[in-house]
Amino acid sequence: MSSLNPEIFSKASEQVNAIRTEINKAVVGQASVVDQVLMTLLASGHVLIEGVPGLGKTLLVRALAACFGCKFGRIQFTPDLMPSDVTGHAIYDMKSEEFKIRRGPAFTNLLLADEINRAPAKTQAALLEVMQEKQITIEGRPLPLQPPFMVLATQNPIEQEGTYPLPEAELDRFMLKVSIDYPSLEAEKNLVSLVTTNKLSDVLDVSELQQVVSPEGVIQLQRVTAQVEVDDQVLDYAIRIIHATRAWQGLNHGAGPRGGIALIRVARARALLRGQHFVTPDDVKAVAPAALRHRLGLAAELEIEGLSVEEVLKNLLDSVAAPRS
Repeated sequence: MSSLNPEIFSKASEQVNAIRTEINKAVVGQASVVDQVLMTLLASGHVLIEGVPGLGKTLLVRALAACFGCKFGRIQFTPDLMPSDVTGHAIYDMKSEEFKIRRGPAFTNLLLADEINRAPAKTQAALLEVMQEKQITIEGRPLPLQPPFMVLATQNPIEQEGTYPLPEAELDRFMLKVSIDYPSLEAEKNLVSLVTTNKLSDVLDVSELQQVVSPEGVIQLQRVTAQVEVDDQVLDYAIRIIHATRAWQGLNHGAGPRGGIALIRVARARALLRGQHFVTPDDVKAVAPAALRHRLGLAAELEIEGLSVEEVLKNLLDSVAAPRS
């Protein structure tokens, strides 16, 4: 039996689905992406969103911020961006004759790191402490961030000129890597109709979205998510998937321990999203591609053959036997 209070769980499930409904009013035709970002938030993680420009990545973050009334920060990463432009710095005040801390845009609840692969490694590394420790150190002074805190980073998979590949250490800190694709014909038709009817701007307005929960309410939802039951057999299944990535032919390297942690935490969030107080093997298998695709290294011979990490992952997941109830 789950240790969750049924009333608390029922209320949490209703709130999560209300947030999902509100976001989908603004972010048209990207229901799967919305779900994955929501699951990352519930699991107290960070997400890397990959897709071509103009598919609503910034709109998604703004809509999410509107739904729980939190602070929202955006950093446009460029080749000349400095680490202090992300975290902040100390400045000398002539009047008081002392140094004062000027906080950077990372001091927020939702941080959009737009086109993160356009900044050099030194600036990308400035996010490492922020993402892992949820604090920023300026002049040797650690400054904790106000929870909830989540980094949503974006990158364009097409343009490679003037970009810097994310280092493995930073990639591993993203709980999920989400691919955002073009909307379906019907969804795009609805999108164009919404934007061009009685509107002067080409951007959907999020001001009409209702605030569903407070920032404190999000923290409570994260606590409820952490209590969703995981059976030993389901946990064993998740870890067997992780171990399979390390021995799979055609992979240079598999997922580390963070991969298994991400699998279970996001599977818990998916169960809550479905209104279930326990995790099933299907939850684990469903979130595995997004949780693992950025943690695996494809061998050169498979790349030459035209195989992708997605195809290798599908074959791997099909080969690992799921527990039967």
